[in-house]
Amino acid sequence: MGNDSGSPQGPVTSGSWIRRPENLNLVVLGKSRRGSSCPSLLEIFYFDPKTTSLSTSPLTTYVLEAEEGDPVAIAVHPSGDDFVCALSNGSCKLFELYGRETNLKLLAKELVPLQDIGRQNCITFSVDGSKFAAGGLDGHLRIMEWPGMRMILDEPRAHKSIRDMDFSLGSEFLASTSDGLARIWNIEDGVLLSTLSRNSDEKIELCRFSKDGTKPFLFCSVQKGDTSVIAVYDISTWNKIGHKKLIRKSASVMSISHDGKYLSLGSKDGDICVVEVKKMQIHHYSRRLHLGTNISSLEFCPRERVVLTTSVEWGALVTKLTVPKDWKEWQIYLVLLGLFLASAIAFYIFFENSDSFWNFPMGKDQPARPRFKPMISDPQSYDDQNIWGPVDM
Repeated sequence: MGNDSGSPQGPVTSGSWIRRPENLNLVVLGKSRRGSSCPSLLEIFYFDPKTTSLSTSPLTTYVLEAEEGDPVAIAVHPSGDDFVCALSNGSCKLFELYGRETNLKLLAKELVPLQDIGRQNCITFSVDGSKFAAGGLDGHLRIMEWPGMRMILDEPRAHKSIRDMDFSLGSEFLASTSDGLARIWNIEDGVLLSTLSRNSDEKIELCRFSKDGTKPFLFCSVQKGDTSVIAVYDISTWNKIGHKKLIRKSASVMSISHDGKYLSLGSKDGDICVVEVKKMQIHHYSRRLHLGTNISSLEFCPRERVVLTTSVEWGALVTKLTVPKDWKEWQIYLVLLGLFLASAIAFYIFFENSDSFWNFPMGKDQPARPRFKPMISDPQSYDDQNIWGPVDM
């Protein structure tokens, strides 16, 4: 789904997946104003996993007022019931989804603590949805509880201008980047914990925490001259433990899959690269997906091996990844059932060919036991076998 040159709508500025019940995935797109006759919009589309495409027309559309400006960034709550949109007028607005997908509606609500706070470059929710963070163009970092909106950290001078940020899996830390620096914030205490080490000729630009629950790492895109690499930091010490070159040009956006298995980079010339986190090997590479254009947003689909990318020039695109297929839940249960049946058959064969439950299979000269023993003995035969005889009283 790209921008049509003859379309009356403005260019796509942001996009994100919405995970809904019953294995349904939606996409929300923000579109900027184009002239006086084309207002800024928020549109919700249905994603069809069979065709790997978005619906041709939106399920619902919300028209933003002129004074609200254009959508800058979108953060969807993990529940899929609502999302926050950062607007170019310097405010953030909450949108709640109501109704079923055939009659979907958006209800806008004001967020008082996020009114008139200046333009926000990036906004994000924690994995469990209990925290929300906003990073401003002016370098102001805010971390608050959700939905209570109690401020946990309010740091006006966190950076010169915040470019990227991400919560750790357990919501213990938040990493933020700006001007070549990356800083780590302790969320519980609401304080700066560390500034990542780097060489004088290196610039840290993007950051994502590992999400697989086994590898406590922080991935950062680092620019060193004309070379772009991914650096890996151990979050127990915040020391760099390695790096690897994955894309040719500078990365403009980074994303990690919901299960933490894959990491993806979007470049400033329109390429995307997807690597398996465990081995840091490239499994998918799309060249010139957004030809010659900076990819502004990149996000993995919650349930499919598909990514959503957006750019001002080419709009929103969904791309199916050429990665190994995952095991489905029913396939795992089928394998377990097969193993159980195989074990039962093996046990039956062993039992039928042994003289006792506790002994090994019979030897060649060992007398065979009867295959079946009667469960109820004949009373007459029992009397005949009485060795004591009658008792005189």
